[in-house]
Amino acid sequence: MSGAASGDLLISPATAEDVPGIVSLIGRVYAEYGFVYEPRVEVPDLFDFAAHYAEPRGGFFVVRNANAIVGSIGVERLDERSAELHRLYLDTDQRGRGTGRALMEAGIDWCRARGIGHVILWSDTRFDLAHQLYARMGFARTGERTMVGDVNNSREYRFERQV
Repeated sequence: MSGAASGDLLISPATAEDVPGIVSLIGRVYAEYGFVYEPRVEVPDLFDFAAHYAEPRGGFFVVRNANAIVGSIGVERLDERSAELHRLYLDTDQRGRGTGRALMEAGIDWCRARGIGHVILWSDTRFDLAHQLYARMGFARTGERTMVGDVNNSREYRFERQV
């Protein structure tokens, strides 16, 4: 995983020091979709990075272009046998180039290396391109939920697969 290439870009483990860059990336995607973005409300896990993404609880990976973070994914252990993927976001110029797949593979590889056999994720119903990627990677859509009280009126699909 560390040092995995996606085209000319490098996927590397993230640390708490990367949170501002990850928050900025997600903000750019939210703006693209016209979503309201209050980071402490929308991505609270990032502000408690170690509790969610430090070993052995989880892992987080980013793609950098020069010094800017242009892609991200987190994986958080749910129990000994399952984990949830979080925060797959890409800048628009990274989509359709294999970067999302490489990030997904980094998260799945993290799970595989720890004996985790089942992965889930939730994705806003408006992220059609991501849903196509999940289907190509063997994820099945298995549920849907409405985010009660969410300012963006978000609905999410649940996807899952065996590792």
